[in-house]
Amino acid sequence: MPRRVTRTSRRHNARLYRRRRVLAFVALAAALALLVFAVWTLSGSCSNDGNGQGSGGSGTSASSSTSATPSPSPTAWTGPPSSKLDLELRETITSTAISPKSVVSTGTGYVFAQNMMYRHTITVYDSRTLKLVKTIKDSIGAAKFQVKGSSGTLKGAPVEAAVMPDGRFMFVSQYSMYGDGFYHEGHDVCAPGDGTDRSYVYRVPLDTLKVDKVIKVGAVPKYLAVTPDQKYLLVSNWCSYSVSIVDTRTSKQVKGIYLGPYPRGIAVDPESRYAYVAVMGTYDIARIDLVDFSLTWIRGVGSGPRHLCMAPNGKYLYATLNNEGNIAKISPKTLKVVDKVYTGAEPRSMAIAPDGKSLYVVNYGSSTMGKIRTSDMKILQVVNTNALPIGITYDAPTKSVWVCCYTGSIMVFRES
Repeated sequence: MPRRVTRTSRRHNARLYRRRRVLAFVALAAALALLVFAVWTLSGSCSNDGNGQGSGGSGTSASSSTSATPSPSPTAWTGPPSSKLDLELRETITSTAISPKSVVSTGTGYVFAQNMMYRHTITVYDSRTLKLVKTIKDSIGAAKFQVKGSSGTLKGAPVEAAVMPDGRFMFVSQYSMYGDGFYHEGHDVCAPGDGTDRSYVYRVPLDTLKVDKVIKVGAVPKYLAVTPDQKYLLVSNWCSYSVSIVDTRTSKQVKGIYLGPYPRGIAVDPESRYAYVAVMGTYDIARIDLVDFSLTWIRGVGSGPRHLCMAPNGKYLYATLNNEGNIAKISPKTLKVVDKVYTGAEPRSMAIAPDGKSLYVVNYGSSTMGKIRTSDMKILQVVNTNALPIGITYDAPTKSVWVCCYTGSIMVFRES
């Protein structure tokens, strides 16, 4: 009897062992399949080097055809720190058809230039070749886009732009709208209740470069930003003294927050928890909790805070102080200014290198661009620009800085 029990037990154990081996093999095969799929997915999304493939003659001529959207480029910084590189002018794009107010890189091969409001155009360039890819007119059909109280063709007035982090869309603010149903053009000296018409933000898919949606916000929308988690589009409304918080999924405003005279620049921390808004008619920066929309303040930053940049790691916030010529370095943890540096008269817009080690600022009144080392706020380089530099962007795939001048040119600097 003991022997039979032993043989039975051995047969039972052998069956269990074979079953376990089969199950282990199945699990291993499934894991390998998942690994192959993940590698394939990553290579598909990161293999493109960010070069836009749109065609279009010279840098000052338009093309009616565009290509598929370039894939987002890798964001990891390679090579020497940006603070060790020098700026040198690569090319100046000039045209009587442009008067750029702002420039924004998509990070995928395009740079958008929003031309002065009465030009009624956005010009899109290939960031590698510097060729003009397309001119987008701000005209829209009121019926097509369901603009209530209007009919016929409407025109906008492009001001600023913000790209969706995944590279699908660019959002462009329209200073004013023109056409049936719009009667009171926006102005830089204004206030809530003065009759200024509310305006719109246009959404432009990067695979078509055609306006596909319009979003109603406040009066004279200026700066805008998309949260890193892509949940919200934030728009500062100059004449409404407010910020519109728009759900990017529905393209509807979910909250309007009153801030006081002349809100402009916006920056969001990497966790998409807090948004910071420069209120240019004050000395202060507003901080909005994006969970419950509560409001706190960073007081006494300086006179005329205009543009904001957030360090990639979220450790510091930087603000241009238009009225005093300084750049302020602020700790989001303590809500205090930790350093300042003078860069020139009327510092307007800034860009920050992807490695966070350098800031670039255009000084409107001095016709210069300054490069600042963020660690100690030391000015590393000052270069002359054409008159009235007002907008700036950093194109990561090409490690280049684009500066637009209100007098009708875009200067492209490479870093080496």
